[in-house]
Amino acid sequence: MVALDIGKGDEVIVPDLTFAATINTVFHANATPVIVDVEKDSWCIDPKEIERAITQKTKAIIPVHLYGQVCNMRAIMKIARKYNLKVIEDCAEAHGAMYSGKKVGSFGDIGCFSFYGNKVITTGEGGMCTTNNPNLNNKIKVLRDHGMSKTKRYWHEVIGYNYRMTNLQAAIGLAQLERIEDIHKNRRKYEDNYRDILNSANFTFQSDLKDRKRITWLVSILADESIDKGNYISKLKKRGIEARPFFYPLSEMNIYKPYCNVDTPIAKMLSRRGFNLPTYESFNSVKKMKEIFENFQ
Repeated sequence: MVALDIGKGDEVIVPDLTFAATINTVFHANATPVIVDVEKDSWCIDPKEIERAITQKTKAIIPVHLYGQVCNMRAIMKIARKYNLKVIEDCAEAHGAMYSGKKVGSFGDIGCFSFYGNKVITTGEGGMCTTNNPNLNNKIKVLRDHGMSKTKRYWHEVIGYNYRMTNLQAAIGLAQLERIEDIHKNRRKYEDNYRDILNSANFTFQSDLKDRKRITWLVSILADESIDKGNYISKLKKRGIEARPFFYPLSEMNIYKPYCNVDTPIAKMLSRRGFNLPTYESFNSVKKMKEIFENFQ
């Protein structure tokens, strides 16, 4: 956002259902977040809600490709062009996902990826930004390295940050990138196995939508209203499966509540019913998974 000259007095539209890092970046840039609801089918930011939220102060949109699913980038980019807005894609959970045959992170002005420990590709911590704009690329490189000039060492042109990744971390990430297709296949196998194991009447899995090629980050599902989600997660934990609830809606937390001026019923429903099942490659065998679930379903 700093690279895009977004700051005090600017508004940035974000979805209600996302990890707090998305909205926190807006505050770090001294801008003002505007929270809107998500789509029922994709669980991602709703383009109709984006357009309703636009004011003269709106400067950017942050579409979040949530839980490996892809936002409606055609509609979002159309809105961005119409109102001359910047688009910062949050691809933290969607490495390799695609919209209309094009990878996420290549639609907006900047794409942001996370390499945290539970991501599809991990370097332990850190992440990367992608852009096809040479000027933005150069600006980001300066900002990440304390704001130091690339032509005059120890000469600082702007106030920057220490956001550099070590060579060792980068090597770990690049080694995984070489086998990302295998990683995707293995994670989708886990999802397919969960689909076979779990009662489809009680659980709803993520949808495969037209023009959107999602990935399996975690296996993200919705429990039927009749199921006590908290109790179900506790039972799984006792049997060695660490399921995690969906993110809380940002609008329900006191520090973010003032930045949501609309109802967000979809985000609230998804948060109430949703939870994630593990997909890491060293997890239990399919046979063991079946035994665990069949013992208490």
